[in-house]
Amino acid sequence: MNFTLKQLRYVEAAGRLGSIAKAAVEVSISQSSITAAIDALEASLDYGLFVRTPAKGVQPTSAGRKSLQLIRNFLNQAQQFEAELQSQGGDDAGLVSIACYATAAPAFLPPILRSITENFPGISIKVMEGDMMSIMDYLNNGEVDLVFTYDTHLPDAQSFEPLFDAPPYALVPASEAISAQNSVTFAELSCRPMIMLDLPYTRDYFLGLFKERRLEPNVVHSTRSAEIAKALVEGEFGYTILNIRPRNYITNDTRYKALPISDSSEVPVFGIATASNVRQPKNVRSFIRDCVELREKGAFDALTVSTNP
Repeated sequence: MNFTLKQLRYVEAAGRLGSIAKAAVEVSISQSSITAAIDALEASLDYGLFVRTPAKGVQPTSAGRKSLQLIRNFLNQAQQFEAELQSQGGDDAGLVSIACYATAAPAFLPPILRSITENFPGISIKVMEGDMMSIMDYLNNGEVDLVFTYDTHLPDAQSFEPLFDAPPYALVPASEAISAQNSVTFAELSCRPMIMLDLPYTRDYFLGLFKERRLEPNVVHSTRSAEIAKALVEGEFGYTILNIRPRNYITNDTRYKALPISDSSEVPVFGIATASNVRQPKNVRSFIRDCVELREKGAFDALTVSTNP
């Protein structure tokens, strides 16, 4: 079989996006080049990778789905090989692809990106974000080298490097009397209007915190955006529960107040997940090591709200 990395990338993009046109835009090449790559690989393999339907794009065949996963794994290994080869001169260099849980990204990523830029100027970073389910898909499909997420719902195929404990806290309007308290309980929260962050895994996690105490939250609004949830709190529509403080949060903020939940016993850990069966290239290892050094310096301490002094 004769095929090139470019052809494989074209085929993978078409399969992932379900469209030759979208794949052409992503890789900045003509649609005819995408089609030619698919035709050439199918001829070489002697079986069809896709079912092509006018106005509906391309859908992988049964054999095509398995082949696409093999192609993704191979492309991921090729990317790691390229990064490793670039770093052999003694300097860390090359691309590190990362994904971060979207609600944490605005407050969490800036100090890491600054540190990497200062300490490893040869490393370039591609950032993706999403809910916990989608970013794990990125990792499983080989689209990223690592993800920043919580230690819950991680399969055995992932390794995890903890960075900090992230207990849940309540973000309440600063105008409410409860904001003057040092902490709050789930019972106190259950009788107040709640703005639910409605994301995969996240909603079940927050509801479970009340359920295990035989309480039911009064959900009046729900949103898939932490920014909108904070805006609704600021607008005095209710409180929300989060694990990481808003970016640029100050103690005497006149919009809202972050209150630790005193009877919270389940504390998730935020950290770095990687594929356990993949040897990471030097630049990825250096990236992770830099994050661990930031942890040791206390760079993430201000991101959380705790009852501890």
